Amino acid sequence: MNIEDARKRREAPLDTPSNLGSNAAKDISAALTVLLADVFALYVKTKNFHWHISGPHFRDYHLLLDEQAEQIFAMTDEIAERARKIGGTTIRSIGHIARVKHIEDNDADFVTPEGMLAELKEDNFALTQRMRQTHNVCDEHGDVATASLIENWIDETERRIWFLFETTRRA
Repeated sequence: MNIEDARKRREAPLDTPSNLGSNAAKDISAALTVLLADVFALYVKTKNFHWHISGPHFRDYHLLLDEQAEQIFAMTDEIAERARKIGGTTIRSIGHIARVKHIEDNDADFVTPEGMLAELKEDNFALTQRMRQTHNVCDEHGDVATASLIENWIDETERRIWFLFETTRRA
């Protein structure tokens, strides 16, 4: 392959076939891109807290956050590949994530374990709202496959919220 052929391939549009229509692909992939950015941000925050948690419940919290981070990370590839399957594009860089995410970073030198768990609970709540918004976009365009995936992710996220709530609840 010569240099000119390589340039043409780089500049070729990503014409993934889809019967959803171009507006559906654009709307849904845009919503999935924002969702993916939030999922990556939540993953990094969950791992941050996993690495920095301390105190008398260290082992339990450390394992809980590691389990939750694995579950969150597992969503990333499915979200990105779904956007591509329907003919859209998705996240391309950390900078792209930073520009579109809604989940706030926490770079504090110290956060109490209770503060970490409470913040993650709220972030997971916010993520369910973003998922429901994305589900609505899918419904508008008749994309039942993406909607079905989102329904499972909502259920997983609500389970994380439940565990975080019960872990911090004062009996």
